[in-house]
Amino acid sequence: MTLINQLTPNEEFVGFYLLRELDIKKTNNTPAKDYFDIVLCDSSGQISAKYWDATATDKETFFPMGLVKIQGLAQTYREKLQVKIIKIRKVTDDDQVSITDFIRSAPIRPIDLVHTIKQAMNSITDEEIKQIVSFCVSKVEDKLMHYPAAKTHHHAYFAGLAYHIVRMLELGEFIARQRPFLNIDLIKAGIILHDIAKPEEMNAQLGIVTEYSNQGNLIGHISMASNWIVEAAIRCNISLDSNKVISLQHLVLSHHNLGEWGSPVQPQIAEAVALHHIDALDAKLQMAEDALNMMSDTEEWTPMIRGLENKAMYRMKF
Repeated sequence: MTLINQLTPNEEFVGFYLLRELDIKKTNNTPAKDYFDIVLCDSSGQISAKYWDATATDKETFFPMGLVKIQGLAQTYREKLQVKIIKIRKVTDDDQVSITDFIRSAPIRPIDLVHTIKQAMNSITDEEIKQIVSFCVSKVEDKLMHYPAAKTHHHAYFAGLAYHIVRMLELGEFIARQRPFLNIDLIKAGIILHDIAKPEEMNAQLGIVTEYSNQGNLIGHISMASNWIVEAAIRCNISLDSNKVISLQHLVLSHHNLGEWGSPVQPQIAEAVALHHIDALDAKLQMAEDALNMMSDTEEWTPMIRGLENKAMYRMKF
């Protein structure tokens, strides 16, 4: 089977893939014809694909998150590789393939990631901050085992959210040692809480976001997490006027930094400045790493990366 990151221009291939996304669209021809606009994925990455002249039977047969066997042709379109699907069929039991073979996953076992997060949570010395963090984590602990951190931008794979949090905790430990004026309890708490409501913001299967929830569309993970902090404080009999509660809310509400990026306030305590940059550093480096890892051996430049100011990354060789 040909992995997606091994495809080369003008290569005809056969393989098994997951239909990560499938939209039915119409051509500009007269009369217009239906076609499938598809995103194929496997454990190595994903690629856009087109299946022209989709029939009524095809539209009743193929759906997102289904496994398929295809015969395809890799082509270059607008300087990007995409696939023209020649033949397509659903996977059968005789093919002996499992959907878990076709999903990207964090490079560390989810159970170990969640254990590390809980260790960091339990190491918080301030009991009230620890109680609030523990309450919020308990809301989504099971989902941390498999949820992605985003739909497309960064850590968009199985257990990606937990992996993102753990990598941020490593950065946070270093920065707190280098800058001992920072409150390490707030750094740890902010890292764990900043995206803790993502599993309620998105609907995901096997690390792939299918859509945003009603809460996600109408409220968003930042506001939801801030509300959870308030809920935790009430349940734990902690005053809502406490600087601890206000600091935790501020960390969550400001971690995107700017209003146009989703934050209602900008960082105005030192730990919030640190949290924003720790989050951005891990997210942006992951975007670069993922793009480079999904390149074929024959490519030198990645596709444009939206989260990196829409710039492509060059793979430097020595």
